[in-house]
Amino acid sequence: MLAVERLEGGYGTGRVLQGVTFTAPRGAVTAIVGRNGMGKTTTLRAVMGMLPAVTGAVAVGGRAILGLPVHEVARAGVAYVPEGRQIFPKLTVAENLQVGQRVPSRLWPQDRIFALMPNLRERLGNDGRTLSGGEQQMLAIARALVTDPAVLLLDEPSQGLAPLIVQQLAGIVRRLREVDVAVVLVEQNLGLARAVADQMLVMVKGEVVYAASAERFREEEASVRAQWLTP
Repeated sequence: MLAVERLEGGYGTGRVLQGVTFTAPRGAVTAIVGRNGMGKTTTLRAVMGMLPAVTGAVAVGGRAILGLPVHEVARAGVAYVPEGRQIFPKLTVAENLQVGQRVPSRLWPQDRIFALMPNLRERLGNDGRTLSGGEQQMLAIARALVTDPAVLLLDEPSQGLAPLIVQQLAGIVRRLREVDVAVVLVEQNLGLARAVADQMLVMVKGEVVYAASAERFREEEASVRAQWLTP
């Protein structure tokens, strides 16, 4: 489980996060939604140790990780798929996956990766830059999975993807529940978030102002949209 408590911080002297608190259980998808500029991506970067000055507490399975360097956060079981994918464009699919592995993956060997994302098997020898946007996103997720994470942070994975590819992405995210990963999904695509989430969080100005199960969110969606998600 990922536990985030009273997280505050930002960039330089600008404080973006204003006391972010939530938990993300393993075997579930926690979706964070909100308008642009509300601190969603900053929250993921803070959890991953990518912000220099953050206060509060972050723990994975009870182990405190706030303040650790990024590589130590990764070793503690957190994997981050950033907005824009950031695969290595001149490396092949196989090489991108090898870069992600610290040791041969126990939970996510290549056969399991390819069962989840069969297109990648067909593209093993292709450079990353030759893949479609959807294939690049799958590769970015696969590269994170081969680190055997306990927590997977996904930042805007549907950005720029066609609706059919977004549906495939939704299926992949749902199946991650089966391997007991705590998935934290930041999304502007409310339809995708609603389709895959077990719990929904809404952020406004660096705070979580709403948290509910996906079922309750569906019941209250109209009022939540009107209050916090409509520009």
